[in-house]
Amino acid sequence: AQDGVRKWPIIGWLAAQNRTIFVSRTEKQNVAGQDAELREAIAEKWSVTSFPEGTTSDGLGLLPFKPSLFATLAPPPKPMLIQPVYLDFGDAGPDIAWLGEETGWESAWRAFTRPGSYDVGVHFLEPFDPGQCTDRKDVCAQARKRITTAMSVRLGRPVH
Repeated sequence: AQDGVRKWPIIGWLAAQNRTIFVSRTEKQNVAGQDAELREAIAEKWSVTSFPEGTTSDGLGLLPFKPSLFATLAPPPKPMLIQPVYLDFGDAGPDIAWLGEETGWESAWRAFTRPGSYDVGVHFLEPFDPGQCTDRKDVCAQARKRITTAMSVRLGRPVH
């Protein structure tokens, strides 16, 4: 999670209890430390989830992925597979996505006070071996391609 989440009441505490690795978007010099934390998590056989957009879109497109978030996986610290997952919020996406410069609290308030309910589709896409990729940019591109393909099918139009 982005490092600001660590300071959120309740949510920050819960994230820390879940062994969340907090990523700084502003302190680029900390990338090596974050990479080391991720390598340690993988070595300890944690299940690791990454949100490589670094933010969210409205669900109608996919923002660029951050290749730096894949540095630990090229080459991977041990044999493993990457399981891309596409979360589909359907028509509710624009109503509940964290958009633009909105704060976390504003986003949460908007999502939790939205009337009615919504379904979330969780699509587990074809896993791949990052050890077969040439570098972090290739790992990043492979993950993103699987998700854009699934989104394109769902939306009935190309997603780039």
